[in-house]
Amino acid sequence: MKNENIVKPAEMVKPKAKAAKIPLEKLHPFKNHPYKVQDNEEMVSLTDSIHENGILTPLIVRPLENTTVEYEVISGHRRLHAAEKAGLLEVPTLIYAIDRDAAAIAVVDSNLHREHILPSEKAFAYKLKMDAMSRQGQRSDLTLSQVATKSDTAVEIGSQTNESRDQVFRYIRLTNLIPQLLQMVDEGIIAFTPAVELSYLAEQEQQDLLDTMESEDRTPSLSQAQRLKKLSQDGRLNMDMIFAILTEEKANQKEKLKIPMERVRVFFPKNYTAAQIEENIMKMCEERYRNKMRDRDTR
Repeated sequence: MKNENIVKPAEMVKPKAKAAKIPLEKLHPFKNHPYKVQDNEEMVSLTDSIHENGILTPLIVRPLENTTVEYEVISGHRRLHAAEKAGLLEVPTLIYAIDRDAAAIAVVDSNLHREHILPSEKAFAYKLKMDAMSRQGQRSDLTLSQVATKSDTAVEIGSQTNESRDQVFRYIRLTNLIPQLLQMVDEGIIAFTPAVELSYLAEQEQQDLLDTMESEDRTPSLSQAQRLKKLSQDGRLNMDMIFAILTEEKANQKEKLKIPMERVRVFFPKNYTAAQIEENIMKMCEERYRNKMRDRDTR
């Protein structure tokens, strides 16, 4: 029976689906699945719902190669995990006989419109889909200039989420970050744009950066990340340079002295501008300092 509530990815419309209940031990998560399945409040709620009502929307699966009794999940990883937690022995599925590349594209497409997607999830999802489309013979040259205007795979991927091809490539760059730095991007500790620049650092350079960030409790700004990238490309980035850049005083960290105008206006002519008042205050401070040094030298 056709289930009108099932939203199928475009790639899965043509092949016919076979409905079946499959034991959990015969189901396997999609290899290199880019989306995280977390035991959070949403998972608790989903588990309670499945325990009470069962699985209302079948999982979408495909037969694994060289077997007819093992299946790979394309859509429904969270439902599968919740079913395990709820103690189910089998789950309803729709089986599609498609190859791995078509399945990879479907995995990405079936999750891209979720409300909450982490930067790391989107990064690996874009890369998974681009690699699959490349193997299918479509254009996906990762070395293309970011100013290219011809239609390519990145344009097609980005069109689904209203993102430019440049942004698609930026996300894919994040897959070059070591896991600890990528986790910081997910947690909002490192901003997205600096993280893209840091992805160009070699693995050991990233580890040295991480060590310095943790010891000094600092995170790189965009400007600092760009300088780290340039030094790395020039072969001049080392631990000393990382420490020097990361510990330098940022403009927004410099202490500033603010004095309300009404507190000093009375000491200056009414026609003095704020700049003139500031200049005179600095001259008086300098004069006071010179007198102090002179008094000290004559003692």
